[in-house]
Amino acid sequence: MAADPQGRSADMMRSHRAGDLRADDIGESVVVCGWVASRRDHGGKVFLDVRDVAGVVQAVVDPQVAGLEVAHRLRHEWVVRVVGDVCARPDGTVNDELPTGAVEVLAREIEVLSEAEPPPFPLDDRVDIDEVLRLRHRYLDLRRAPMQRNLRLRAAVNRVMREAMAEQDFVEIETPMLIASTPEGARDFVVPSRLRPGEFYALPQSPQLFKQLLMVGGFDRYFQIARCLRDEDLRADRQFEFMQLDVEMTFADQEDVLDAVSVAVLAAAEVARPGVRLGSIPRMTWHEAIERYGCDKPDLRFGMELVELTEVFGQTDFRAFAGADAVKGIRVGGEAEMTRSRLDALTERAKSLGAAGLVWMRVRDGGVLESPVAKFLSESEQLALVDVLGLVGGDLVLIVAGKRTMVRDVLGTLRLDLGRPPVSEGGLRFLWVVDFPLFEETDDAGGGPAPMHHPFTMPHPDDIDRLESDPLSVRAQAYDLVLNGWELGSGSVRIHRSDVQQRIFSLLGFDAEDARRRFGFLLDAFRFGAPPHAGFAVGVDRFVAVLAGEENIREVIAFPKTQSGVDLMTNAPTPIDAAQLRDLGLRLLDPKP
Repeated sequence: MAADPQGRSADMMRSHRAGDLRADDIGESVVVCGWVASRRDHGGKVFLDVRDVAGVVQAVVDPQVAGLEVAHRLRHEWVVRVVGDVCARPDGTVNDELPTGAVEVLAREIEVLSEAEPPPFPLDDRVDIDEVLRLRHRYLDLRRAPMQRNLRLRAAVNRVMREAMAEQDFVEIETPMLIASTPEGARDFVVPSRLRPGEFYALPQSPQLFKQLLMVGGFDRYFQIARCLRDEDLRADRQFEFMQLDVEMTFADQEDVLDAVSVAVLAAAEVARPGVRLGSIPRMTWHEAIERYGCDKPDLRFGMELVELTEVFGQTDFRAFAGADAVKGIRVGGEAEMTRSRLDALTERAKSLGAAGLVWMRVRDGGVLESPVAKFLSESEQLALVDVLGLVGGDLVLIVAGKRTMVRDVLGTLRLDLGRPPVSEGGLRFLWVVDFPLFEETDDAGGGPAPMHHPFTMPHPDDIDRLESDPLSVRAQAYDLVLNGWELGSGSVRIHRSDVQQRIFSLLGFDAEDARRRFGFLLDAFRFGAPPHAGFAVGVDRFVAVLAGEENIREVIAFPKTQSGVDLMTNAPTPIDAAQLRDLGLRLLDPKP
């Protein structure tokens, strides 16, 4: 049995990872395993790039050596085991682009561990591949360097956040996956019960109620990296299944939660971006966010803020602005020469979002405004507009007037359309958004308010007296974490008093009997001494996607669904057979025409 100087046996499965070999290993006997990334025949010698999880190393094979004729048969993605000696590459053949580029393995033995058919697409990151093809063969896609990098980053983020919570004395506790259905703002995935026909479990949208019960149970500080499920339409930042860092604390207020979560997410971000030191996370009220940026998850990587112009045009004779609930504008620096066709497209975009129209103005040298509507504005209005927006020559101005909520929404969307950089650019800009409204209006005629977050959020103490008289004006002790315009998660101070919880249930239309049927176990728990508590949940998928510079969370999930909710690899969802339906006491109806 041959052995190298460190005692590694030549007949062990492997002694080193292929991508770990360096100049310091020259002279060692090694055993490496991996996939054949490429094979090149050069004048009698065969050069193999052997790839494993650590990277790629070049193996040099002389087919004249007894037993190495197999080198001529090797093809891409065959799995091989190579026994040989680490040598320096000859002068002029060093590959500075590879960490292993200074060395090669002179093969003494090659063993084929598994043959492979040609893959349906190249397994490198130099070719754009159709996503359907990638998802159908996800096990092959996962071999590609970008997917390896993203999922290892995800593991590092989970590890660092877990360590950060443990260091702050949080206890990791798992909560159940089969629970009772409760209203949390989205559709539940339901699971029929075989032992109790006609009854159903729900899969958790979040561990919300259970973590509150853990606080009643005296665990003080809880966390878990929890799997949650919501039956919602999928998009770039949403899947049916998602993971979140779930946190809850007793005898804690908003400040305590924000501090604890900030420690975890900043530690993870600094691991993902070595050398970056982010400092503390700034804060902004919900009201300030929507007035300045037109949304409650502002992207702070660029300016182009919404500027209040209502007072500037308070006495205007220009019909489009006169009497408007709000007039706001944005300065688009250096875009005065934007083409008319693009300006027309922006106008149509604004109209599609609900605006009556869009006013645009080019700024010439000296602050002169050039626009089809400039003649309708007085000189004092034009001067005030230049001053308030800080305009200089070469700028473009976009203005929307009308109902305030519409104005904010339209200009906030145009701001993102025009200025938002790719997720991989502009650094990391975290933001805490605080003081959300407790409720929002519903579209249903005559319907009551709906919770902005969920029905277990404590009202702001200064507003609680208006809970029944003016519920839409009541602020919540709720807060969101935003990163580069992505909402990473939400949290709040929880209701720990049964009387306050019942008032919220009443406003939401739950009478005492309905509330007890849905939440009786929670209300009962509060009767036995519920401590004040507060919590938060960070969406791991979105967080990792931003850190990885990916625009879609599918790129940081091992086995995601398509936007239509299909798993192309396993063909899920699939029908189940009649015997399974009988066991569950179910009968399928014909689909509606």
